[in-house]
Formats: sequence, structure tokens, C-alpha cells
Amino acid sequence: MNDWPEAWSDDNRGGRYGRGSGSAQPESARVMRQVRRGRPAPPGQAPYGQVPQQPRYADGGYDDYDSGYNTGQVYGGGRGGGGDGYGPERPAPDWRRRIKWTAITLVTVLVVTTVATYFWADSKLNRDVDLSKVIERPEKGEGTNYLIVGSDSREGLSDEDKKRLRTGSSEGKRTDSMMILHTGDNGPTLISLPRDSNVEIPTFKGSESGKVYQGTGRQVKLNAAYAEDGPELLVRTVEFNTGLHIDHYVEIGFAGFANIVDAAGGVEIDIPQDIKDTKSGADFKKGKQTLNGEEALAFVRTRYALAGSDLDRTKNQQKFLSALANQVATPSTVLNPFRLYPTMGAGLDSLIVDKDMGLFDLADMFWSMKGVSGGEGTSMNMPLAGSTGGNLLWDKDKVKQLVQQLNNDEKVTVRGD
Repeated sequence: MNDWPEAWSDDNRGGRYGRGSGSAQPESARVMRQVRRGRPAPPGQAPYGQVPQQPRYADGGYDDYDSGYNTGQVYGGGRGGGGDGYGPERPAPDWRRRIKWTAITLVTVLVVTTVATYFWADSKLNRDVDLSKVIERPEKGEGTNYLIVGSDSREGLSDEDKKRLRTGSSEGKRTDSMMILHTGDNGPTLISLPRDSNVEIPTFKGSESGKVYQGTGRQVKLNAAYAEDGPELLVRTVEFNTGLHIDHYVEIGFAGFANIVDAAGGVEIDIPQDIKDTKSGADFKKGKQTLNGEEALAFVRTRYALAGSDLDRTKNQQKFLSALANQVATPSTVLNPFRLYPTMGAGLDSLIVDKDMGLFDLADMFWSMKGVSGGEGTSMNMPLAGSTGGNLLWDKDKVKQLVQQLNNDEKVTVRGD
């Protein structure tokens, strides 16, 4: 028999089986000429795309031949490379490189978001108060002093809002509350200045006219200074009557206050007694509860239902503002962009600050107020010595000692009413 080194033509098949041949040899024994595909096969293997060499008959048996079927070898144009016939193995993932680039991406996104948020927030501050117009100022002491003012401005309120919030419809604006917040190394100190405090209006420069008005020793209630010539005269009057340098001024109106509380999702506070006041709209039961913007405004404005009238009201105002700062600084607000940005937007839109006030100063103020509510600081009223004609008189000796401790950034030991 032939070894069939290559396929035979029809002419040399002789008596082979097929096409009517009488040969007993099956046609499948022929080796058809194949079209070679792919690259040359490695030694010992059939070329790609070609049937491997068939066994030879020798003495009625087969020569030794390994067809490759017992190894699972697959014939035809494979994907090349791998010895298992399934193509090249993929390299193991470089996890260190992936983690590195993931971290770089996250840090970049965080930095860009932080910078964008800073400029967005900074652009929303209303820097309308110019403290450079304040004359004859006392020397600056240690730490930072903020004058925080709540005005009764109805700006931004519709007639329906005024009725719902029971604010009335008075034109212009007056101070509804005034506080000094001192921040330093010995914890924050929050001091309320009763609006009925008896003070002297000193010589001052008009905030609009620039004209200097000489002091005549005129005695008025503290809130009259604001009504007469706005924030600049109020700062001048506070500094003249205390000897304390005011570094920054912050003011918020009725509408802004209510909006901040609502944006923060309400503020939880423990009300020490039942309160019902038809003038402010307050109607609360004693105990811990969460107040919305409308309820919060009623709470901080209530004085007629309190035994101590304005003095008790200032204590409630301190308590609520500290609770508000604490609420704004919680992870549920800071880490939730759907709450953080509305709260920041509502707060920044409604605040009026001095021209030198920055976001870091504002953050320092809020964190310090949070510290007061957390027991890390002191809250008090300005020390009083009595009253005259309905005006509250400050205790001059205690006020002098208090201011000295604040200027030196010492621990405050003076106590007020």
C-alpha cells in the first residue's frame, strides 16, 4: 500500500473505491488537498486549518500515531498562542495601579467640588456693612468678637407670610435681638445685650452722608442706635459703651431665620415651660420637640408670656441659636448634599455681614455657637444693676471686668442676669 504522501488525482486512483470503483478501500481514506490557513504549526502538530496526517496501514494495523484527540486538541484556525488551544492567557489585573488611579480621581473630584462650593458660597454673602466708617474704635484684643443681630425686617415676606408669621407690617427694620459672641482659646462666650439697655449715643459718622454728628450725652435704648443710622452706628454705640472691639457684624431678618430652620429640617429643642403668646403666635408644651421655621420664629420672639420678659427671651434666643448651629453641624446635614446646599443657600442669602467677613469667619462663628450648646462655653446676659424709666442699666464694674477678661481672652468668671 501507498503511504499517501499527498492527495492522488483521479487519473492515478486505479481501482480505488469511489466513482464506481470496485475497490474495498473507502473513499474517506483519501487525503484531500487542504488549503493552508494561519501560521505554520509548531513542530509535531498539524498545520493550522489542515487535517492532521492520517495513520498508515501496516500489516493490518496502524503505525504509532498520536492524533491529539486524547489531549482535547482542537483543529482549525484557533486564536493562537496558548498551549490549551483557547488563545493567550490574559495578564493578571494590576490592582495597585487601579487603586492608585481611583484614589487620584476621587481626590480630584473632591478638590474641585470643594473649591467650586467655596466660591459659590462666598459669592452669596451680602457684605453690606462697612466697619471702616466706624470712628474712634477701641483697641483690638485677643480672640474674635462677633456682633450678632436679629432684625425685625419683613423684607422678602408676602402679606400672607406676615400674617402667618405674625410679624406685623411695620416699615423699615429694628433690632429684635443683639448678642456678642467671643471666640478664643478659653472657649466661646455668648453675651446677650437686652434691646432696652440704657446706652449713650456717642459722636459718629453718618453711614450714608459721611457727616460727623457730635455726641451730646444723649441716653437711649440700645435698639434706637440701629433705628437711627443702621449697623455702623450700632457697632459704634456698643464699642463706646463697652470698650470692646467688634471684629465682625452678622445680621439676619425674620424671613431668613425661618428659611434656615426649614432648610435644616427643623431644630430640636427642650422647652422649659408651657408657652402661649398670642402676639408672637407661640403655643408650646413643656418638653423636647422639633420646631419648624414658623414655630422657631414664634419661640425666639416670645416675651410677653415669660416672667422675665425680655431677659428670659434673650436666654431662649441664645438656647435656640446654639441648637440651630448644632443641627447645621451634624453629619446628617454636612454629609447630605440635598440638605447641606439648601441650608447653606438659605443661610447665606439671608445674612448681612461686614465687608471683611469671610466664610472661615462664618464657620468659626457657627462652630463656636455649637460649642456653647455643647457645654464648652458660657452664655449669659449683660450684667445689670437695675433700671430707670424702663431702660435697663448695666452694672459698670462687672461690665468692665467682663470686657477685660474678653480682651485678654481669659476664662470668663463674671456672671450676668
